[in-house]
Amino acid sequence: MRHADVAVLDARAAESHIRVYNHAADPHRPERLSLMGDLKIAIEQDALALAYQPKLEPRTGRVVGAEALVRWTHPRRGFVPPDSFIPLAEETGAIRHLTRWGLRRALRQTADWAAAGHDLRMSVNLSVRDLGDAALPDRIDALLEETGLKPDRLMLEITESAIMGDPETAVALLSRLADRGMDLSIDDFGVGQSSFAYLRRLPVREIKIDRSFIRTLAETAQDQAIVGTIIKLGHSLGYKVTAEGVEDGPALALLAEMGCDLAQGYYIARPLTPAAFTDFLARHAAGEMPWQAREARG
Repeated sequence: MRHADVAVLDARAAESHIRVYNHAADPHRPERLSLMGDLKIAIEQDALALAYQPKLEPRTGRVVGAEALVRWTHPRRGFVPPDSFIPLAEETGAIRHLTRWGLRRALRQTADWAAAGHDLRMSVNLSVRDLGDAALPDRIDALLEETGLKPDRLMLEITESAIMGDPETAVALLSRLADRGMDLSIDDFGVGQSSFAYLRRLPVREIKIDRSFIRTLAETAQDQAIVGTIIKLGHSLGYKVTAEGVEDGPALALLAEMGCDLAQGYYIARPLTPAAFTDFLARHAAGEMPWQAREARG
């Protein structure tokens, strides 16, 4: 009967209104409930980690920032993909605790790099649940004061779908964050429901072109036209434009030619541990372009 109830709930949201019970989609299956409990413990015990993916200027090759990405190695299950546990955290409300943990860890790391002479802007993702957290701006203020960082060293990334869920609440919270000097970015731009006309209402400073347009940029004329148009329109409206999902040298060269402000992706570097990222910065400061050196080695 419980399985039938799960299928009925799923069917109500389906166009055909017909669904067969799917174990993988059952929110009450024992292993999923167990993972939810383990995630809560992992947050409380600081058992998660952050990886950092470099963001660079395509035209200069200068590394100017990083995106913080949460990683979880479960004591029994091993590595748990973010796509598996982030939705759990959002469903249970644990995402707010996860965001606070991530902000604290990321800003402390940013402060450590700043003390070592690396002036970086740190990007941290917010979820739809975070946009309803009225206490978030004050919490971030406290973390910035604790780490001695200026607000413009923090970039908060929000997906289009998160904003469209409750636009009025989202705009109100984002405006409070922007008023305090924090920069805001729209992630996965181009595949959601918003438009440039709608974005005029939002206090954003950056848009990130979705990786689906970048993956075959060097081979596909249509993607080149779309990406070039987004960059031009973004600049005309006062936005900086970042391309994510850069996986080859020709794509990075095209982005430089198009005037894209920032780029990130596996070609430049995969998400790195703090120690590996520090080494990446050191080699870059010494005049080496790590991604070019890797390509030269084949």
